[in-house]
Amino acid sequence: MRSPAIATVIKMMESLSAEKQDNVAEQLREYIQDLQDEQKWNDSFDKSQDKLIAAAKLAKEQIAEKSTVDGRR
Repeated sequence: MRSPAIATVIKMMESLSAEKQDNVAEQLREYIQDLQDEQKWNDSFDKSQDKLIAAAKLAKEQIAEKSTVDGRR
């Protein structure tokens, strides 16, 4: 089932010459590919957040331990 927005775009494209329709279709493909790539990146980033937080906490703890040891010397 098409959304009204897609139906409108198709009607608009149908009013163009075949060459211009091809140009618009290519631009839409590129734009949609960019959106898909961005979504993949966001999904990957979201999945790595817990690991990044854990690594940051560990680094902070190690820095704090080093400061305590260095402070005692």
